Amino acid sequence: MEELPDRYLNPFTDFGFKKLFGEEPNKELLLDFLNELLIEQEGPIKSLTYLKSEHLGADALDRRAIFDLYCENERGEKFIVELQKSKQNFFKDRTLYYATFPIREQAKRTDWNYELKAVYTIAILDFVFDEDKADRSKYRYDVKLTDIETCKVFYDKLTFIYLEMPKFRKTVDELTTRFEKWLYVLRNMNRLDRVPEKLRERIFERLFEVAEIARFSQTELLSYEDSLKYYRDLKNSLDTAREEGREEGRLEGQKAKVLEILKKGLAEGISVEVLSGLTGLSSEEINRLTAL
Repeated sequence: MEELPDRYLNPFTDFGFKKLFGEEPNKELLLDFLNELLIEQEGPIKSLTYLKSEHLGADALDRRAIFDLYCENERGEKFIVELQKSKQNFFKDRTLYYATFPIREQAKRTDWNYELKAVYTIAILDFVFDEDKADRSKYRYDVKLTDIETCKVFYDKLTFIYLEMPKFRKTVDELTTRFEKWLYVLRNMNRLDRVPEKLRERIFERLFEVAEIARFSQTELLSYEDSLKYYRDLKNSLDTAREEGREEGRLEGQKAKVLEILKKGLAEGISVEVLSGLTGLSSEEINRLTAL
């Protein structure tokens, strides 16, 4: 077993994200985060219910949608919360596609006036969109349907929020809001060896308690080690592959390593759709590579 030097988990691993936000005993963490994220437009969320995070389309031709977290508040409004580690072609298209599932499932088979509950899609990104690189200070994007001429919101029940975490560079001393404290924790948790004094609030003390690796059971520790290794291998391989890909137009330089990761992921039961989201490769590319 690998000896982990960090005191707290990495929230950008699959295990870490689900441990902090996806477990029933820790639901208050997700509730507090969403309240800080959405308080101005949503108002206070009093309760959350976790829903099945895997949805199948209406027929065999529909692609399967897999959400990191999917939940509903007391008003019946839906929240998709997704962590995205690496760039993916058509990622914005994917988030729009995912949002159609909570919309479609509200359809009633009897007489229905088409009134919908709000749907929020929140993407926490471990990368920056290419088109946003020049604006280094803007890390939060709130997207709704708006009129082009007036820029006024035309429809307010469909919201997409993208958080480009690499752009958030405030130090702990520069934090002024609770929301900024949340972003700081997500960005820096695995680099810290103690809870900063400025974060000595009950919710953050609970967060760090849940994230402390020494408190993990043996099973949790093994799962986290596997998740962390997969995250590091994937990130290193893709970083190198992209560098070589820019020169050669393909991923030839690191193809063997990427292929090894893909085959391991498939062997462990990770779906092609999830691997596509992790690697940025299309489902067709993954099927072609793993069939060689």
